[in-house]
Amino acid sequence: MTDERPIGEDDLQAYVDGRLAPGRLRAVEAYLADNPAAAAQVAVEAEQRRDLRERLAFKANEPIPARLRVANIMAQGNRPSRFRWGAVAAALAWLALGLAAGTLGGLWLAGGLPMRQAAAGTAADDAITAYRTYVGERLHPVEVGADQEAHLVQWLSRRVGKTLVAPDLAGQGYRLMGGRLLPAGAEPAALFMYDDGRGRRLTLYARSSHAEEETSFRYEAQNGVSAFSWIDRGLSYVVTGSIGRDELLAVAQSVYRQLENRSAPAGNRL
Repeated sequence: MTDERPIGEDDLQAYVDGRLAPGRLRAVEAYLADNPAAAAQVAVEAEQRRDLRERLAFKANEPIPARLRVANIMAQGNRPSRFRWGAVAAALAWLALGLAAGTLGGLWLAGGLPMRQAAAGTAADDAITAYRTYVGERLHPVEVGADQEAHLVQWLSRRVGKTLVAPDLAGQGYRLMGGRLLPAGAEPAALFMYDDGRGRRLTLYARSSHAEEETSFRYEAQNGVSAFSWIDRGLSYVVTGSIGRDELLAVAQSVYRQLENRSAPAGNRL
């Protein structure tokens, strides 16, 4: 029998973690089949979960220290109580560490750690402001045009302090117009602008992030302008546009894949 309760965020996270009972699993699968945007987000989180497991595999494969194994603790039963309690306390500390790692891993998947969310959120606010400021410009929407793409990418990478890429969004119907340098508090930020030849424009905003840990996509909309933001390898990224959420998500996923794999065409790479 299929569970008829409304699908919530906890259900989607449990689906990613493989923790759903059969009835609830069928309900979530039906929900995802009818909601492409949610299905796309779940796919991104599932991929991030696999990445996290791969990165922490070395820790999971480490043997439990001999002094914390149950058999060894039991063998110390005849020792004075202060030694036994010390071993038990150490074992409990080891267990607590494992539970904490699991909790932090779940928060990483959801992009839920407050500091990281705040960093992504601030970047998104700044990116939306930049989008509103420059997307309507007709004569000077960018500082450096796409005809000088190699120079543009090298210049912005040098100023931001990390290697940047101008992703190829032709598959999504957008071409690079160029970019510009922006202030971001005490640090610089880069803005790449794209258009579809019919008046619609998108921007990719990037700046160095002090929250080095990665986050998953975070969506927000402000008065008709939508943005997907995330943090990856010490950079905050924001894709912004006045288009539907599903279309913008497809663009953000393409940008993410190209930045992650550095698979953009040779002309788009530093």
